[in-house]
Amino acid sequence: MPTKKYVLGSFRDENQTVSAIEALEKSPWELDRVHSPFPSHRIRDALKLKRSRVGYFTLAGGLLGFFTGFALAIYTAVQWNIIVSGKPVVAWISFLIVGFEFTILFAVLGNILGLLTQARLPEFESLKTYDPRSSGEYFGVMASCVESEQEKLMEFLKSRGGEVKVFEREL
Repeated sequence: MPTKKYVLGSFRDENQTVSAIEALEKSPWELDRVHSPFPSHRIRDALKLKRSRVGYFTLAGGLLGFFTGFALAIYTAVQWNIIVSGKPVVAWISFLIVGFEFTILFAVLGNILGLLTQARLPEFESLKTYDPRSSGEYFGVMASCVESEQEKLMEFLKSRGGEVKVFEREL
């Protein structure tokens, strides 16, 4: 069975990393992933990432939470009728507090759900090809190729100042 080669280029400098990413976009090889020791706007711009949709999950969770909390408060007031000084059973002003609390709860849960689905977590395959130095002083650029192109890809990353490491996975 053919194997796909993954070549990891480790760069010390952010400029070299951005240069390698931009060059890989124009090359025949596929950019697989990038690891950075800190958030970098230059790397994000070089990757041409789309805006995150996690905020929509948070908004949907918040709206759902508000209406769920409001409905729960109305249901409990109607189901267990407590008449207080001739006030209406459904006193919507006091129900806003319950709606607000449910808004916060469901917005947080929606945010977590959005983060997990949009980041495709948990994903354990990348642990096999992760270089721990990418959490400290190095930037990691992982590119994939077929076995016959491995040497060219290694030279490509070395020419841009990277230290090279090879991994393989079956297709």
